[in-house]
Amino acid sequence: MPLNAESVTDSFLGIFTNSSIMVWFSTLLIVLFCRAAAGKIALVPAGFQNFAEWLIEGLYNFFGSLLGDHLVKKTFWFFGGTFLFILVNNWLALMPGVGTLGWDIKYDGGGSHYLPLLRGGNADLNMTSAMAVTFMAVWTFWAYQENGVKGFVAHIFAPKGKFQGIMLKIMVVVFFMVGILEVISILIRPIALSFRLFGNIYGGEQTLEKLMMLVPENLAFLPALPFCFMEILVGLIQALVFSLLAAIFLNLICDHGEEEHH
Repeated sequence: MPLNAESVTDSFLGIFTNSSIMVWFSTLLIVLFCRAAAGKIALVPAGFQNFAEWLIEGLYNFFGSLLGDHLVKKTFWFFGGTFLFILVNNWLALMPGVGTLGWDIKYDGGGSHYLPLLRGGNADLNMTSAMAVTFMAVWTFWAYQENGVKGFVAHIFAPKGKFQGIMLKIMVVVFFMVGILEVISILIRPIALSFRLFGNIYGGEQTLEKLMMLVPENLAFLPALPFCFMEILVGLIQALVFSLLAAIFLNLICDHGEEEHH
């Protein structure tokens, strides 16, 4: 069942929703960006290739500083791609016409529902939940790959440090209880990730729409214009927060202290 009630009515042909169309637009733009950057690769980059290499290298170094050389080599495709995907979705949602062009649907019993032609991809809880669940799937795989089953369980429940005698028995109980809290925290992470991104983007979208209703239609853009610039910054920050938290969550389960690969 859809997670967002609006996606039930905001659908076309029963297949695509107005938010999923924006997601496909974002995907297409990223594909075209990659094709343009890698179309004619030169040994000495210039122009668009230079910008693309600067962007990818900057993201790689950023996530590398969090994850280390070992983890970033195998996971950058996910974290870098997720950051760009969220960022493009957030910024496309600010384009003129998105959320403002549409039509009213009249109901037999009275009342109406406004159906926008396009909505921001991350303003739909289905989209943000899908990204969060996907992250937890790859998080589980990488955590198992780095730790194994025994190491994974020990990382959560085993005492950290050297204890002996009665203190060891006490610490076993303490760290077991802490491990239960950690498991609850892990289960909550996809919910927190999805609602944090959805809430900020959907809230910004609703704020802009309400501001545009305060003045006549031909001047509707004026009160919302300053907040559009703020939403550009919010879109960047939310893309960074989602990917940053995801990287930190992975590093926490794969961090072995002095035994780290890197």
